[in-house]
Amino acid sequence: MRLSPEQIAQIRQSATESFGPEARVWLFGSRVDDSKRGGDIDLLVQTRALSADAALQRKIRMLGLLEARLGERKIDIVIEQPGDMRPIVCVAHETGLAL
Repeated sequence: MRLSPEQIAQIRQSATESFGPEARVWLFGSRVDDSKRGGDIDLLVQTRALSADAALQRKIRMLGLLEARLGERKIDIVIEQPGDMRPIVCVAHETGLAL
C-alpha cells in the first residue's frame, strides 16, 4: 500500500468527522499496488443509509478535510450505502484494503 501511516490516520479521521464513527474506509486502485508509482487516491467509504443530498454534502466535507490535511492531490471517493451492489463497490471490496 502506498500510503504512509500518517496519511492513513488522516483519511480515517476525515471519514469519521464527515460520516460518523460507524464509517469504514477502503483504499483501492493503483495505490494498493506497491510496484506502481503516482496515481490518485481511490477511497470507498461504507456508511449507513443517507439521502443523496446528505451523502454528497458529507463527501464534499471529507474532500475538503483531506485537502487541508494531505495537501492538494487527486482523491476519488465512492460512497457505499447498505445494499449497494454497483460494480465499483464490488471491485473496491475485492481488490482494496481496509484502512
